[in-house]
Amino acid sequence: MTGSVAAEAATRGPADEVWTVLRLMRWSGEYLEGKGVERGRLDAEHLLAHALGVGRLQLYLQFDRPLERRELDRFRPLLRRRAQREPLQYILGRAAFRELDLHVNRRVLIPRPETEVLVEEVLAWARAQRRKAMSAVDLGTGSGAIALSLAFEGPFTEVVAVDASAAALEVAEENVRASGLVDRVDLRRGSLFDALAAREAFDVVVSNPPYVSEAEMATLQPEVGEWEPREALLGGPDGLGVIRSIVAGASRHMAAGGLLALEVGAGQAGLVTAEVESAGGYDEVRVRRDLSGRERVVLARRAMVAENVTRLEGNA
Repeated sequence: MTGSVAAEAATRGPADEVWTVLRLMRWSGEYLEGKGVERGRLDAEHLLAHALGVGRLQLYLQFDRPLERRELDRFRPLLRRRAQREPLQYILGRAAFRELDLHVNRRVLIPRPETEVLVEEVLAWARAQRRKAMSAVDLGTGSGAIALSLAFEGPFTEVVAVDASAAALEVAEENVRASGLVDRVDLRRGSLFDALAAREAFDVVVSNPPYVSEAEMATLQPEVGEWEPREALLGGPDGLGVIRSIVAGASRHMAAGGLLALEVGAGQAGLVTAEVESAGGYDEVRVRRDLSGRERVVLARRAMVAENVTRLEGNA
């Protein structure tokens, strides 16, 4: 019996069989775990809450409530999709990211906690500048998570969000409209800096770029490797192709003293730091760890060229 058939048969049962909220949560959680889903019970709760149109915690107030046939019929296809390792966020159509509730689907990556660390580092730097109006460009915006968070939480009155995928930009546009930040976030289609004018410069260049290597692609969990957009994951043979392009071109689009902020893969921070230092024009290169302790964010300040010239002229 296949997984989808088993799920339907088990939740349908004999005509006189009763499925309560608690019983279905327990059975579905064990069923998903048997399919390799790490947090089967939690995901089952989210799916059931979605099918019933209630908050997940409300399920705990109605453990003994018998479920109606129409409720089971709404839940069953959701469970089948998760058993096939489709990500929970794609099934629900939503993903939480910092203070935002974002629309997501297979056209964009699912925003992750590691990227929240990247955003927090940029916001902390921006606040330290004590300026009321700043600008940023988010390269490879996807759902718009980074760009919207900067505009919503920080002193960023102008955020350009770039993506090469027209399909991804459709998702980002929906999120921009829903957020009410249309006047602050400018969506543009293009490959990295190709979407910018030659002399366009920003206080911050930020990106969560593709950084998975070809060898790593085969090791990803099915939720990632089989469902999320490959072009948003694969960074070339060694995973650093897109990052190198960003490092090479960023300084041409950064104000003096501006910030370059990149999310990187596990084990890549040292290599990316070396790329930044080799490119020249940056100082204060540093690395930040994510919540798991992995080196995840590389930060660099564009050198204050104008200040250095003034200082040299004064000493002449």
